[in-house]
Amino acid sequence: MSSYPESRSVRICAPRPDAPVTIEVDGHNVASGVEAYRITQTVEGDPEVTLYIQPGWKGLEFEGMAEVVAEPANLRHVVLDFLNSLDWRQLDAAVLAREDLDGEPGELTRGTLSQLREWAAGA
Repeated sequence: MSSYPESRSVRICAPRPDAPVTIEVDGHNVASGVEAYRITQTVEGDPEVTLYIQPGWKGLEFEGMAEVVAEPANLRHVVLDFLNSLDWRQLDAAVLAREDLDGEPGELTRGTLSQLREWAAGA
């Protein structure tokens, strides 16, 4: 669902996990209205930046050099990308090595959820 078919000038600067992210479209910082972003490019294609905007935010205005797609914030893709990036062997090993396993029913499920939360928080 491309909001504007022509290319825009886009700059994204995410220096460190604890630092604020700058997302500029045509020199205008729009980071305050963006919940997530995705940058994709095929070998034969131009880069495409997808901005997932906060519900009700109406502050985007575009002009520039990369195709920009503005969509309502739906973070399912973020969750799916995170889960798809996991190696089940690493998850299995990390859960079994946890010190908070208690032998109670559901310990592996609780351990798995705790491990996923910790990894997601550090992603």
